Amino acid sequence: MASHTLLPALIQQMMQPEFYPHPVKEPIELIQTHVSYVLLTGDYAYKLKKPVNFGFLNYSTLELRQHFCQEELRLNQRGAGEIYLEVLPITQEEQYHLGGVGKPVEYVLKMRQFPQEALFLSMFERGELDEARMEELGRVVAQYHAQTATNDYIRKFGEVEQVRQSIDENYDQTVKYIGGPQTRSQFEETKKYTDNFFAQRQQLFSDRIANDWIRECHGDLHLRNICLWHDKILLFDCIEFNEPFRFVDVMFDIAYAVMELEMLQRPNLGNAYLNTYIEQTGDWEGLQVLPLYLSRQSYVRAKVNSFLLDDPGVPETVKQEAAKTAAAYYKLAWEYTKPRQGKLILMSGLSGSGKSTVARQLARNTKAVHIRSDAVRKHLAGIPLLERGGDEVYTTEMTQKTYARLLDLGLMLATQGYTVILDAKYDRISLRHEAIASAQAQQLPLQIIHCTAPIEVLRDRLSSRTGDIADATIDLLETQQAAFEPFTTEEHLVKEVNTTQEIESQLMLE
Repeated sequence: MASHTLLPALIQQMMQPEFYPHPVKEPIELIQTHVSYVLLTGDYAYKLKKPVNFGFLNYSTLELRQHFCQEELRLNQRGAGEIYLEVLPITQEEQYHLGGVGKPVEYVLKMRQFPQEALFLSMFERGELDEARMEELGRVVAQYHAQTATNDYIRKFGEVEQVRQSIDENYDQTVKYIGGPQTRSQFEETKKYTDNFFAQRQQLFSDRIANDWIRECHGDLHLRNICLWHDKILLFDCIEFNEPFRFVDVMFDIAYAVMELEMLQRPNLGNAYLNTYIEQTGDWEGLQVLPLYLSRQSYVRAKVNSFLLDDPGVPETVKQEAAKTAAAYYKLAWEYTKPRQGKLILMSGLSGSGKSTVARQLARNTKAVHIRSDAVRKHLAGIPLLERGGDEVYTTEMTQKTYARLLDLGLMLATQGYTVILDAKYDRISLRHEAIASAQAQQLPLQIIHCTAPIEVLRDRLSSRTGDIADATIDLLETQQAAFEPFTTEEHLVKEVNTTQEIESQLMLE
């Protein structure tokens, strides 16, 4: 209790049950960060901003604190409206009063309190975060981004000068850790990569702006800011205090959790999240900028841990752990910048043969980009993924467009170091040979995986298929069988996979 006497009088009073107009769970718990106080009362949490100014964050006046409380409420309504309730004034006569009628002396954000066990990070630590949940998160974040604002002002934050500002600042702030948790070669090579990226990929940044991928995003979308509460995924605690941290490329948001899961040695979970998100949005081009943001997010984690080494109030044992953590993040940031050998994998087989199941499993194991022709076709047609396509979506012309787009995306991403799985029937020799010739021209390795199963199994699978984006039905099977052109002697890259048997051992790819 002695430490409470060092707290401001308002916080001391807020730790008393009688301050609140509702029952509380005693003792009231106080959580402090360098910028806020959070009081946990049982059903509700109350958050106050400290009167601080760190440059990138300024809560130094009552007006600013009121403004940013309102902004925090407004912005978090988008992803967690069930948690963020209202901003209340605090007034003072002799005592402080919550929501009194006098002149406000402070403002507080009232939220519903949820258990820490609901956090995605806590779920991960308990072994409860699986691929299905991460796929669901991909759909939730895609919907979230679709509803976020963009305009000419927001789009300006996607310009190279703006994007590189915080990245260059990270390097300036971490030079002194070279020889400590950071090595000189890692520092120089990571910086050289980002310098070259900004110099050589100007058109990519212009395209991201032109296609409205710079939006009012979350800005801090890691596993501690995502929870599962009342069976609903909520995205909370977004950045309200700094526009450049929030007006970013959607890939900036996605990169946080993908990077985190890589560091936690579960890249398959990040892959489930990433592939689902991109399939929902159709933003496969965004993968071109993803390595930059993966490196950036990892570098920021390294920097924050490095800062602890300079704090005289931090115990030596904590500093040693922070140095180890920082070193691991610096190394990961550097690894994201390394060139990789890209590869194309073509799936082939009739509807119901298990192509997507095999492709999904392969993607999770190899961190591959999984592009389904059904998704490409529906994005081209401008219809929702789960909406059934009419005859106009399945014309010969539309099929040609779909396969052309599929191959274009595959080549674009594979030449930039991704393993890309093109998931389609690939039932025609001409389609397969075009992909083989294009891969050879770009000196890309290519593999064909042909999925098979007995015809009665295909019928059973198609008749029981629900909630999937594929539209194929049983009555198409005979036509598909008749149209399938056998593999030629030139197609020596074919691996047969019988999907009625265990898949993993059949997927041992060169």
